[in-house]
Amino acid sequence: MKKTFGTMAVAAMVVLLTATFGFAEYAATDASDFPYFQLGALIVGGLIIISLKHKFQKMYASETVGAFALYTILIALFTNPVIDAVKSLVS
Repeated sequence: MKKTFGTMAVAAMVVLLTATFGFAEYAATDASDFPYFQLGALIVGGLIIISLKHKFQKMYASETVGAFALYTILIALFTNPVIDAVKSLVS
């Protein structure tokens, strides 16, 4: 039961972080410039993290949520609005 509860908690956090990423990117850009590739990479990464958490019992839920949060930040750094903001800051 503990294994299932931990996996469900990680899955809930993955869904929340992915939804937050999608909302932030939709608010930052218009619909034609939405980063679908980054969203797809985030979804696939979340599925991999969830499956690893379910397979390996010794992984803590906080470790997997932290790893996915860092992965979300990494994916968000390579979207057009963030790159444009960094360009404007540098120049």
